[in-house]
Amino acid sequence: TMGNWLVNHWFSATVIAAWLGINIFLFTYYFLFFDRNEQYFYTREILGSALAWARASAKCLNFNSMLILLPVCRNLLSFLRGTCSCCRRTLRKQLDHNLAFHKLVAYALALFTAVHTIAHLFNLERYNRSQQAADGSLAAIVSKLHLQGSKWLNPIHSNRTVSRVPQPRALQPPRPAHPPAASPQTPEYVAFTTIPGLTGVIITLALILMVTSSTEFIRRNYFEVFWYTHHLFIVYFAGLIIHGIAGLVRGQTLESMREAHPQHCAQHLLHKDCGHHCCKEPEFGSIPAESWKWVLAPVLLYIFERILRVWRARQKVVVTKVVMHPSRVLELQLQKKGFRMEVGQYIFVNCPAVSLLEWHPFTLTSAPEEDYFSIHIRAAGDWTESVIDAFQQQKAEMPRIEVDGPFGTASEDVFQYEVAMLVGAGIGVTPFASILKSIWYKFQQADQALKTKKIYFYWLCRDTGAFAWFNDLLASLEQKMAESGKADFLTYRLFLTGWDTSIANNAALNFDTATDTVTGLRHKTIFGRPMWNTEFAAVAAAHPRAVVGVFLCGPEALAKSLQRSCHQHSSLDPRKVRFYFNKENF
Repeated sequence: TMGNWLVNHWFSATVIAAWLGINIFLFTYYFLFFDRNEQYFYTREILGSALAWARASAKCLNFNSMLILLPVCRNLLSFLRGTCSCCRRTLRKQLDHNLAFHKLVAYALALFTAVHTIAHLFNLERYNRSQQAADGSLAAIVSKLHLQGSKWLNPIHSNRTVSRVPQPRALQPPRPAHPPAASPQTPEYVAFTTIPGLTGVIITLALILMVTSSTEFIRRNYFEVFWYTHHLFIVYFAGLIIHGIAGLVRGQTLESMREAHPQHCAQHLLHKDCGHHCCKEPEFGSIPAESWKWVLAPVLLYIFERILRVWRARQKVVVTKVVMHPSRVLELQLQKKGFRMEVGQYIFVNCPAVSLLEWHPFTLTSAPEEDYFSIHIRAAGDWTESVIDAFQQQKAEMPRIEVDGPFGTASEDVFQYEVAMLVGAGIGVTPFASILKSIWYKFQQADQALKTKKIYFYWLCRDTGAFAWFNDLLASLEQKMAESGKADFLTYRLFLTGWDTSIANNAALNFDTATDTVTGLRHKTIFGRPMWNTEFAAVAAAHPRAVVGVFLCGPEALAKSLQRSCHQHSSLDPRKVRFYFNKENF
């Protein structure tokens, strides 16, 4: 099984290994740099190893912030999918893991944010302690250099003030003879009064909200919460860019290093004893802000992506037909100038009458050969309920629909395989409606370029009503393939996973009839769930040398089961049967 996994996922494993390797390299390199470089000798006297922990995690944060937006640039992914149409199947499949990689990078951001924050809490405490110390230690001495001029290393200048940006001496206001007494500063106080501290708190809160609202439960049941909190990424990137501008963490300047190297001059500061050679006092400079250099290109790319989406969404969409199917499924047939699609693609839909800001993904159920494009909307939440109600209650004027897309998915590759297994659960049948319709048109046109020789279609539904809207398509496909002499091209199995005794008794009484009592089709409905090991074994036996594409639009539990079956039934011998798993991701 491990061998099969490596065969099917070697490229994914390579990408993840490269990403992990770069993170480990950046962290290790910069940790050692800040832990050993003489330029930060005096800074380490105050902060200790917490300096290295903070700076190393900051570099990894920058690297992952650079990557986090790229997997959600849908137009970029569609472009790459189009330009890779001649690439190997394994390379194209990696584009379908975009959301998995996005989540992986997000978890890394959460981890490095925790390390960075904890390290800086230690730093603030040590800055504060060194400023108040009167023990004559080197840390205490360099913390009070600001008292002798404009040089400073410790951003906490006294128990009362915090340095933000150093001012020229001429611009500094005169100090009062007797400054008012103040209580000692705490690290918490400093965290909320400096640019790095305040932006750090804001960034961390934004990240916590985005990560916690992205759980499967929230996305499935409270999509609006996920949608709105995820737009805190704007706050995150704005805060990240200005986070390091104040330059509170400092090191000795290179010019000062040449004149007063700490290896020779640290003892002079400590003992104030020049001997025959006096050292100049060290001078310090801020570590320049670098986050903007890392994130500038992906942020600009994402801004272009959003502008393109807005422009496309503003183009007029005409609703040509509205059909209400059983089980509260709404079909919308739409037209839009210049709209071109491929099988299995999806669009984002907005209904301004329901919400101006919410966009939801829907797989296209029409075929590229048709002069319209269609979607099926199942009632599954506040937004979908409201859209269905808006179209059911329409009077004089149809509710306006805005569309962004289409965007590519794994199902686009279905015709790249000789044998395809299509698995849909409930409304998850929608991408396969597009594929099966397209096959119907290809048979009508006697398309000789069709590479696919056999399709196995599995549809799992909880109630009989869900079958209704798809029956006509399957019935017409059965008829067309029988007329074309290719009745064995499509094998489909319909599984009813929820039923009562009356349905089961009726099916048993009419078992010998030519058509199914539930669907009216020639193939009988199966009560229960598929035995996937049996199904895969049968396909492998029927096509011992084929490359089989397994396509799923359904829940994660079913995805794991199918993926496991793909690994178990794939041969390590490249000349024998191989199963490639593909899943729809929005």
